Amino acid sequence: MSLKFVRLCGALVLLGGVVATAVSGAAEVNLTPDKAYIEVVHGNKLIRLQRIQDTEHELTGGWTKTSRKCPPFCIQAMSAGEGVHTIGQLEMFNFMESQLRQGTGLIIDARTPAWNKRGTIPGSINIPFKVFGQDPDNPELLDALERLGVKPRDDDAGTLKLALEKWGFFGGGQKNEFWDFSAAKDIVLWCNGPWCGQSPRAINNLLKLGYPAEKIYYYRGGMQIWKILGLTTAEPISDGGAN
Repeated sequence: MSLKFVRLCGALVLLGGVVATAVSGAAEVNLTPDKAYIEVVHGNKLIRLQRIQDTEHELTGGWTKTSRKCPPFCIQAMSAGEGVHTIGQLEMFNFMESQLRQGTGLIIDARTPAWNKRGTIPGSINIPFKVFGQDPDNPELLDALERLGVKPRDDDAGTLKLALEKWGFFGGGQKNEFWDFSAAKDIVLWCNGPWCGQSPRAINNLLKLGYPAEKIYYYRGGMQIWKILGLTTAEPISDGGAN
């Protein structure tokens, strides 16, 4: 998906925003008091993200469970790491309408492909959590980080230069021995919910790689809370990337 396409979709969505606001009162179950839905770029199409309008609707299947074995399905901490932003649904909507729409951010479904195939949050790409724990020269990790705007160091950073970079010289605040995070995107990571450790593990490994914590957002509610609120889900994106 090209940045040009994202920007075109963003322009169309902005034009449609007036209509969305005007008709928001027509919905019985809105996203917010003054917004019925938002439009989200998902692969090569726009998806209307809204809530199920049937106020009698109830969940079925696995998302109705209250209890899972712990370990491995243990309740996760509110914070996924120092400096990482924990967000809820409204912040996710804002991210979709800002960073995602502008092409400066990505939403990452950090679950395994088997989970991803069952449905995902609109706008998400699937990069399984284990990818970020690979060795620095692993092709899968290199491809994933490239999608996030991260580049491997292509210069011969000697001991002196690395030392100076730690003091902020040569743009060193966004670089380490292996990676250049100067163009790193804002990223939201999520998984199955407050009982799922897949996105926290991905975030932990990203922090170990040196990814700027202030650019990482943790949607702790995940698919569990997304489903409980009756929010739109989508078929996974198939674009030849990490999926």
